[in-house]
Amino acid sequence: MADRPEVLITGFADEGPADKRAEAQLTMLAALGMGWYSVRFVDAGNGIKNALQLEPAEVARLRQLHADFGVRVSSLGSPIGKVKLLDVEDGTRNAYVPFERYLSDQVQKAIDLAQALETRLIRGFSFYHPRGTAPEEHIDLAADRLAQIAAACGRAGVFFGLEVEANLIGQNGRLLAELHRRVNDPHLLLVFDGGNLACQNLTRVQTYAEYLAMKAGMGWLHVKDYRIDPSLAWQGHVDEERLRNFVPADAGDVGHEEILRDLRLELAERTAQLQQQGLPGFFVDLEPHLKGGGQFGGFSGPDGFGVALRALLRLLDYVGIGYRLSDYDDIARQKARSASAHA
Repeated sequence: MADRPEVLITGFADEGPADKRAEAQLTMLAALGMGWYSVRFVDAGNGIKNALQLEPAEVARLRQLHADFGVRVSSLGSPIGKVKLLDVEDGTRNAYVPFERYLSDQVQKAIDLAQALETRLIRGFSFYHPRGTAPEEHIDLAADRLAQIAAACGRAGVFFGLEVEANLIGQNGRLLAELHRRVNDPHLLLVFDGGNLACQNLTRVQTYAEYLAMKAGMGWLHVKDYRIDPSLAWQGHVDEERLRNFVPADAGDVGHEEILRDLRLELAERTAQLQQQGLPGFFVDLEPHLKGGGQFGGFSGPDGFGVALRALLRLLDYVGIGYRLSDYDDIARQKARSASAHA
């Protein structure tokens, strides 16, 4: 319908099955009617690994399973950018890697894997500044490094999506928008995640303001929600205690209804722009963390993932944003193909 612009529903399927087997992740997606997912941690036959650590045989097996299940990869959920910007001891366990080596090794590995898995989107981050310093002090250096990452992505025809997240230089929408402005490369997109703002004790009004600040550069949207605990005073960084309060998208303090209502107003135009860049459309990427979160991922269980998906779909229905899940027509086409193959 012309008055009901559509998003593409996807999600971090590794939040479902505890064993993270590829078959289990894809089975969950198929049961929920989801045809896209973001790949992050997976057991593709040789133990649980971050996708960047997969061997060629594991990548080939994953590609075959995608074909068998009829599922496509929306984005590579990489940890690129979750390393120290500077080689400074600051009491954290974050790693520092010399940037030239990081660019030629990990960044290139992410680009190669995205191409192998037939996605043009790589999720990433904006580097850790030394704890105790202001992120604004490090904008210039971070922008320079992100510009080099975006340029490498551009040469390969993929896009780097910079996610807003606490503890990093791009910890709010205003800082991400400034990084985006300074890099000024079409292959750098921004990724909004309201849960990563609310866990910094930002109110609904503040979170919406951060969304507005960064939305001009936004390429896709992560959905997780968070219920603020007033007893946890904000200390300037997110600790593990705060990562227990994630809830479905209609139950927390992010204010997804207001955000989605605003998104709807320009969704058709934004989708057309993304498609002109060769992307499938505007992804809404579910990353619920309903049973817990951490620095490099989260867990919801298959039941929690289903709860989170239904909450998201209720919100989309309520604000008038369309989406598509698999239906009987898809089953009928599969039956017809199977019958033809065995004729």
